[in-house]
Amino acid sequence: MKTNKSFTKRVRVTRKGKILARVPGHNHFNAKESGTGRMRRRRSQRLNGLFSNLNRSRFLPR
Repeated sequence: MKTNKSFTKRVRVTRKGKILARVPGHNHFNAKESGTGRMRRRRSQRLNGLFSNLNRSRFLPR
């Protein structure tokens, strides 16, 4: 089974298997955003709750 390359470019898997991704909506129109909103989006977000083992194996076979 092949890895879904479009998904792996947006995601990083840590050593312990956590899936991290950038917060969406951070590329433009950020001048109106408050400082705390911009800071919140700088950090990566965990996606483990969204992915069951079946979904994870579908996108990341290893």
